[in-house]
Amino acid sequence: MAQDPNFYFVIGSFSLAAIIVVSYVSLRGWREWIALKHAELDHKQPDAAIPSATSRIEVADLKERVKKLEAIAAGIDL
Repeated sequence: MAQDPNFYFVIGSFSLAAIIVVSYVSLRGWREWIALKHAELDHKQPDAAIPSATSRIEVADLKERVKKLEAIAAGIDL
C-alpha cells in the first residue's frame, strides 16, 4: 500500500488542502481581529486621550522647576 503512487498523491493532496483551509481561516481571523481593533479605535472619544509620555515628563519637569523657584523665593537653600 505504501508503494502505491496514488497513495502519495492522495496524501499530498489532502495535506495541501488542509494547509489551504488552515491558512484561509487564520487569515480571516486576523482580518476580523484587525477590523475589531479599528472599530475600537474609532469608538474612543478624542477628548479622552491619554497624555503621551513626553508631555508627562514635561509637566513633571515644570513642577520641579516651580518647586525650586518657590524654595528660592522662600529663602530655602536646596
